[in-house]
Amino acid sequence: MNDMEQLTELEIAVFQLRMGYASADRCVDWAVERLRLDQEGDDLDVVLLASARGRDEVLPLADAIIERYRGAQRLSEQFLAGKYIVELRAAYLAGRESVASLDAILTRLYPALAYPDWLVMLSRNCEYATDVPDFEQPFEREFDYVAGLWSEAGSAAEFEQRYSRETSNRHDVSAT
Repeated sequence: MNDMEQLTELEIAVFQLRMGYASADRCVDWAVERLRLDQEGDDLDVVLLASARGRDEVLPLADAIIERYRGAQRLSEQFLAGKYIVELRAAYLAGRESVASLDAILTRLYPALAYPDWLVMLSRNCEYATDVPDFEQPFEREFDYVAGLWSEAGSAAEFEQRYSRETSNRHDVSAT
């Protein structure tokens, strides 16, 4: 894994921590792995992050690392959220997430991202599937569609080029 891929892992972990979806441990684990592989160079922030505890210690250190290496090239929240959707899909398929747990996550994520078009049907179908069994299959089709696009996307722009709202709109009970 190259440095930028590793930095992307840290950015995803920071995004999830900031949004309240993950613990600080994921960021700490990232730094510990860099030290284990002797990849930190002379970056004292990586050393400090490896021993940090809690959100208040972890976020400033992780932000400093990301800023140093990415600068103005930081990944967009849309992209980070998309990669989180890919992780959630894998967790759902493995039985670690449920429609109800995903609904709680999407209910917070959708407004936090300013209601992006690509999240409309996924959020809606998930919410409906918590109460109406007929919506489970349309939810799963939309989840598969959106997560599949994000898994292949190298940027938010690349995702946007491939995403079709018309395709999402077909993932509905009336279209089954």
